[in-house]
Amino acid sequence: MQIPNTFNINVKANIYLPIHSEEALVEALQQHKNPFVLGGGSNMLLTQDITQPVLHILLKGISIVKENNDNVWIKAQAGENWHQFVQYTLSQGYGGLENLSLIYGNVGTTPVQNIGAYGVEIKDVMESCEAINIHSLQKRNFTNAECSFGYRESIFKGKEKGNYIITAVTFKLTKRNHLLHTEYGAIQQLLAERRLSSPTPKQLSEIVISIRQSKLPNPDTLGNCGSFFKNPIISKTNYEELKIQYPDIPSYSIDETQVKVPAGWLIDRAGLKGYRKGDAGVHNLQALVLVNYGKATGKEILAVAHYVQATVLKQFGITLEFEVNIF
Repeated sequence: MQIPNTFNINVKANIYLPIHSEEALVEALQQHKNPFVLGGGSNMLLTQDITQPVLHILLKGISIVKENNDNVWIKAQAGENWHQFVQYTLSQGYGGLENLSLIYGNVGTTPVQNIGAYGVEIKDVMESCEAINIHSLQKRNFTNAECSFGYRESIFKGKEKGNYIITAVTFKLTKRNHLLHTEYGAIQQLLAERRLSSPTPKQLSEIVISIRQSKLPNPDTLGNCGSFFKNPIISKTNYEELKIQYPDIPSYSIDETQVKVPAGWLIDRAGLKGYRKGDAGVHNLQALVLVNYGKATGKEILAVAHYVQATVLKQFGITLEFEVNIF
């Protein structure tokens, strides 16, 4: 069985089990130890065939937990497609997820990575998530605070890595008085072009989709997993030193002592946008994205990633960290 993945890497599994219910998940965990858990097949790079039993989490369902005049708490099962879920909430008039439109993957993996875009992260909208412990088979509810969210980090990538499988996520969304994040330059530009001074959540989602489509390849036509590298966080002192040599280097303030520098800018400035070796390469429109032009192997894409890391380190003294999981 070929493992579905957005890089379109040809990797096979000896044992593949589609999971459509919590009962089926518990039963599979009773029979198979040390499983390989598969969600939407995004945010991962497969470099070899998987010998572990693959459990493909496909639980479906969306339901309202509770609501009041201002907010709605909506639960989505882990196997729901993320972008389709976002669009569903917007169609109901709910706000909160609009900036996270057109991110590939499924609902269940969003807290693991604490996905984010344009000033919004999962930690800003997630109320809680349900998960099954793969050892005890007991179900646990994790509150937002218990998830230990950080920049593209969570307890599921740290302390509890490999111990839990998320089965459902509950989000707290707004029904009115929406708090929209429009501070990014690209969003501001399109708002001005469309003469939208007070956009609705759905209109903001449409702008985000337009921006992402203009610079990010569709995995259905060009294998990729979105952003491959994290935006590095460096000291303000380091940043000021770099700014002397590179006056146009952009940054986003984290706190009084740290700033975030766009990894895409560093890769582009290092001359690697559009770099290609065989069928593996750096996308020619968005340097943060590595792509499979056809028949690249996971190891060939990983080699390009290491080359990008080494080049950026040599030129800027900054080590880029992978955002994706490597297997």
